[in-house]
Amino acid sequence: MRVAAISDIHANRPALEAALEAIGEAGVDEVWCLGDLVGYGAEPDRCTEIVRERCDLTLCGNHDLAVLGEIDVATFSETARAAVEWTQATAHEETLAFLRGLSPDGSRAEVGLFHASPRDPIWEYVLSLDQAEAGLDAMAERVGLIGHSHVALFFTRPAAKRPTYAHGAQANDGAAIEAASGRWLLNPGSVGQPRDGDPRAAWLELDTETWTARYHRVPYDVEAAAAAILAAGLPNPLAERLAIGR
Repeated sequence: MRVAAISDIHANRPALEAALEAIGEAGVDEVWCLGDLVGYGAEPDRCTEIVRERCDLTLCGNHDLAVLGEIDVATFSETARAAVEWTQATAHEETLAFLRGLSPDGSRAEVGLFHASPRDPIWEYVLSLDQAEAGLDAMAERVGLIGHSHVALFFTRPAAKRPTYAHGAQANDGAAIEAASGRWLLNPGSVGQPRDGDPRAAWLELDTETWTARYHRVPYDVEAAAAAILAAGLPNPLAERLAIGR
């Protein structure tokens, strides 16, 4: 099965629509969303509606849970907290009802699925080799998909008779992965708010028969997404960061 994995949409409709258009052209069998449909951006209702219609599997992320009031936002940045409060005040009940039915982890087609990490599906940012090692140890499946960090990357630990250590790297547009052996954590990057220096929407194509993967980036109307944030009265930095991918 050929799958498109997306994550961290953050209420950015132009980015989501651009990514899904590219995914449609790729002709994949299913679309999996790893969570954080809302937060930061200005179109939570429309993005949630699109995900509900287009994705075959959807997880919830920490921002989704924060909007539902299920986690404390005391550790959120000031801008993130403002976006959560705005979303709580404006989101339709249909949006909230859909988010309530989601889990931060799951599995499908022998792939572990986690919003953040296998050992902490809600909060942990997997950005270091030590974190990757711990995640690979905690994961029952051989291959896992993670989000949350907003960085397109991969970590792997080769299969070997003797103990080996994980290695990994940031994945640029077009990077190809051969994951037929060893253990893997793959992060598709963020659709709506990339933080790896590339402002384009990110998604990952995974073939669960050949165990190959390819990273993709898609340009979108950043100015429109930023204008919607400003028009909603959300903090300016949430609009400004989109153009620089940080």
